[in-house]
Amino acid sequence: MRPTVVVAGSLNMDFLVRTKHLPAPGETVLGHGFQMIPGGKGANQAVAAGKLGAGSVTVKMIGRVGMDLFADHLKASLASAGVDVNAVHASRSQPTGVALIAVDTAGQNQIVVASGANNDLAVGDVEAMRRVMKGARIALFQLETPLATVAASLKMARKEGVRTILDPAPAQPLQPELLQTVDILTPNETEAFMLLGRPAERIALSDAPAVAAAVAALGAHIVVLKLGDQGCFFHGARESYHVPGFRVEAVDSTAAGDTFNAGLAIALAEGAPIGDALRFANAAAAISVTRMGAQASAPGRAEVDLLVAR
Repeated sequence: MRPTVVVAGSLNMDFLVRTKHLPAPGETVLGHGFQMIPGGKGANQAVAAGKLGAGSVTVKMIGRVGMDLFADHLKASLASAGVDVNAVHASRSQPTGVALIAVDTAGQNQIVVASGANNDLAVGDVEAMRRVMKGARIALFQLETPLATVAASLKMARKEGVRTILDPAPAQPLQPELLQTVDILTPNETEAFMLLGRPAERIALSDAPAVAAAVAALGAHIVVLKLGDQGCFFHGARESYHVPGFRVEAVDSTAAGDTFNAGLAIALAEGAPIGDALRFANAAAAISVTRMGAQASAPGRAEVDLLVAR
């Protein structure tokens, strides 16, 4: 029987536009290349996992959409990547979530999210999630659904013996009680400093061990600090080390972190050692930033394997 990865989280329709530079507060800039693309951190991770685990891992999505045209597009995108959408349910009270994304010529982005139906993924739904989680090897979570639901879902997954991975995005403070239910926490630089209550800054590789250790002290069992083109830094109970990234020409960083988490989950579900899983995740994320969009940028398994072997 194939191992299962479950993704519990958000589904959004992304409205993306390219621009020469990102607007400052109060500034209007001209853009071009408008696209409407399926997104949401949960759905992005599920689609990427579906593509990366095709033929070897079963991927299931838990989430909420509205009763509108966007919902059909989002579910179709998931299904086309081989993701089981039986636990993606419609909300009568909220529209499907949307995200407004601007991307500059350097590949950096600004994102504003209107969560909509994602806010209807409630604590009361957690018991119904149990049957989806039962027997799964890995469960992926993010913070675009209500925090109370994430906390309850993490506890339930741990009780079911599922290894939990939390992407603490969008960045926000988290209580130790929640972090203690996380097996692997995967913050980027902004999210790490938010957890620590410090102003965000670029992390030099020499500072990564101290930052990762400080985040781990908050409660998570393992911290994987995502460092963009520098790769990532692993901090566990017995060892810490840097896993280098791959040199590529970035055009859009949207969903790179989601693709990283998906790659990590798939590799671990297949039984890879953590170091190999992190290299695989780095490769998947590196390929994703060479393409526009969120789910559309997620690579297939063969091209990631080729980059890893390089």
